[in-house]
Amino acid sequence: MHLLKAALASGRRRAGLRCIRQVLVSICRQCSSGILPNEMIRNIGISAHIDSGKTTLTERVLYYTGRIAEMHEVKGKDGVGAVMDSMELERQRGITIQSAATYTVWKARNVNIIDTPGHVDFTIEVERALRVLDGAILVLCSVGGVQCQTMTVNRQMKRYNVPFLTFINKLDRLGANPYRALQQMRSKLNLNSAFVQIPIGLEGNLKGIIDLIEERAIYFDGQFGQNIRYDDIPAELRVEAADRRQELVECVANVDEQLGEMFLEEKVPTIDDLKAAIRRVTISRLFSPVLVGSALKNKGVQPLLDAALDYLPDPSEIPNFAIANQSDSDDKVKVLMDSKRDDSQPFVGLAFKLEAGKFGQLTYIRVYQGMLKKSENIYNTRTGKKIRVQRLVRLHADQMEDVEEAYAGDICALFGIDCASGDTFTSRSNGNISMESIHVPEPVISVAIKPVNKNDLDKFSKGIGRFTREDPTFRVTYDTESRETIVSGMGELHMEIYAQRLEREYNCPCLMGKPKVAFRETIAAPVPFEFTHKKQSGGSGQYGKVIGMLEPLEPENYTKLEFDDRTIGTNVPQQYIPAIQKGFHEACEKGPLTAHRISGVRFVLEDGANHMVDSNEISFIRAGEGAVKQAMEKTSLMILEPIMSVEVVAPNEFLGIVIGGINRRHGVITDQDGAEGYVTLYADVPLNDMFGYASELRSCTEGKGEYTMDYSRYQPCLPSVQEELVNKYLEATGQLPAKKGKVKN
Repeated sequence: MHLLKAALASGRRRAGLRCIRQVLVSICRQCSSGILPNEMIRNIGISAHIDSGKTTLTERVLYYTGRIAEMHEVKGKDGVGAVMDSMELERQRGITIQSAATYTVWKARNVNIIDTPGHVDFTIEVERALRVLDGAILVLCSVGGVQCQTMTVNRQMKRYNVPFLTFINKLDRLGANPYRALQQMRSKLNLNSAFVQIPIGLEGNLKGIIDLIEERAIYFDGQFGQNIRYDDIPAELRVEAADRRQELVECVANVDEQLGEMFLEEKVPTIDDLKAAIRRVTISRLFSPVLVGSALKNKGVQPLLDAALDYLPDPSEIPNFAIANQSDSDDKVKVLMDSKRDDSQPFVGLAFKLEAGKFGQLTYIRVYQGMLKKSENIYNTRTGKKIRVQRLVRLHADQMEDVEEAYAGDICALFGIDCASGDTFTSRSNGNISMESIHVPEPVISVAIKPVNKNDLDKFSKGIGRFTREDPTFRVTYDTESRETIVSGMGELHMEIYAQRLEREYNCPCLMGKPKVAFRETIAAPVPFEFTHKKQSGGSGQYGKVIGMLEPLEPENYTKLEFDDRTIGTNVPQQYIPAIQKGFHEACEKGPLTAHRISGVRFVLEDGANHMVDSNEISFIRAGEGAVKQAMEKTSLMILEPIMSVEVVAPNEFLGIVIGGINRRHGVITDQDGAEGYVTLYADVPLNDMFGYASELRSCTEGKGEYTMDYSRYQPCLPSVQEELVNKYLEATGQLPAKKGKVKN
């Protein structure tokens, strides 16, 4: 291993010998298989708000660790794009859509890295990554500081108890202020944080960084910052460095007993004491060390890698629990996973991400216990199915490397396995345990989608089926009433990306639009009917007569249809009563006003008449239909619309804007409560007015507002809405001339 380190060091000094570096990494990789202890492994994720520089940072990490031979920018002029943005759509838009996994070797330690998206629309990717990682790097932009998605990521890290370092990036940008970013971390995220590095200069004058623990300046020389030079702290920054180091010691001493005792005894902690204390409090989530740099300008990345090894936990330091599924009791019994890297314990792994590759479905698995070996059998605890491990690979973005086995703490992938995201695999058929599942947020937006060409329906259904398997936040339903496919997701960008992927990957261009709302028609007051259906055409004809009343139902039963038989005697024979009921239901399929369904109506049959020869079942079906149509023509009709119960959560300062937005959408606020600087509004809003609310709420609350909605009830719509719907229907059917400037549907 000493020889390898020496060779790696010389390989870094001589940037021309890139091939040697690649060979050495692969040797390191081979000797690591099964031999590397837990202390030599790190599983880390890189998470942040949009455009904080996560993918650029990952690109630099891979370059400095010898994983890639040259660097490319996310939106570079060479048109190559970053390695981790392997999807063409990601390179074109310059954003990360899917989290990408890779591994590398730094100072003889294995580092598994997952680069995650920053957009709120792809938040499930961050959830899945944090669920299986042991530590994370939270990247902040030194200009933007703590932004809305930073808060979401912080909440997710808290949910899964993930320790993290903070890296304040983009110190080269105009207006960079890392001190303000640290202040926001303390005030907005309530984090106990302090600098372990401070910058030498800012914006265009960024020269290097000062390591407060080792008390030295670090400079990054060479074309790509690959040569690290250590020097004394510049004279003008010595006082600030001493103050910041004292602040760091105080912040750590407040939450660490051993350093606290040294601090009270006024002993000066050594470098090793301080590093050990920072590691202890970072792993227990009581402190987050703050590092600085600029990934784009190649400054501060190598010290960040050192800090990830020094302060983030290895797989054995994070306790992972599985839940024992006991059929005879409701109590959840937690089982601690054994992190030893051998096959002494049965294998337990979690499938946290699915992806359809060119060789079939790719399933990402985090091994929590035991060993997973190629050509072994494993069992899915949810379905009980036995699965053979045909091929086991490690991933580097979209490239794969075959391995023979994976041990506890490793992240690997399997091919051709039929499973769902969040399934648990074990090596024993009776291993009735499951890892704690991943939190899946509810979709917030729905749109109607259909292929442009009807011949592409097969491709369309294939693509939609694959996307729903891969992404639990992407839901698909078929509305039988409007005969539309409705897709639901986390935002308009989410929907747009999937529509573009259908076109690119399946050659199936799609149309997306506002989904049709399921309006209903009903009557305003009871109306009597007396209808005779008579048809004579040589031989036996048709005859059926019905007399009765059509009544409106109570508001809570607006979605129902009722049939009440009050006939006495044999004027209407009993065998024809179901036929009349069938005719009533058929007539209610299409209302006279806007062709929406009729509901909230009771059909009361009081009397009628029949004919010895001409009466039959079809006669009374037609009589029932005719009676409904006759009654509808004689009374005033109302259109009913679905009302949704909406729950909006937003910071207190945006309360007025949010209330104004709900009022503009004809909503009625029913309740309000607040806690910890956030207010929750409960309102009833018509579904027809809710389209596009997700984007509006995010834009007016700086991305901090969220909402959920559920169906509540039907109620009569406003007269202006009813008139607009009727006119649209008449224009569409050609009964009314279309207005100028509007195209007929």
